[in-house]
Amino acid sequence: MSGAYIAMNRFKVLKGSEAAFEQVWLSREVHLHKVPGFVSFHLLRGPQMEEYSLYSSHTVWRSRADFEGWTRSQAFRDSHKNAGEHKPLYAGHPQFEGFDVLQTVLQDGTRIITDDQTPA
Repeated sequence: MSGAYIAMNRFKVLKGSEAAFEQVWLSREVHLHKVPGFVSFHLLRGPQMEEYSLYSSHTVWRSRADFEGWTRSQAFRDSHKNAGEHKPLYAGHPQFEGFDVLQTVLQDGTRIITDDQTPA
């Protein structure tokens, strides 16, 4: 059984730039749904630190292979074509984190365990 994959990017948004950052993300054209294996996307607002506010984009994929297919797709290029225009909003580069899902617990208590995942 192949497990899901979660791709996350953490953004350190400069103080005072939060509204502009959110506007960029909330108004941009979405291309994720055009790619096989896409499950869901979440834009997360986190804690405010002294110099920045933490945000994260959180995308769930059917598999790591589906995520990797997204990164090679025209939809990916279309989604990121204007990313460099907003650099003054960030303190540094986004930090990517990818995770293989080992267990999922559903609202009804059902547990889904992916038993073919081995630690790297």
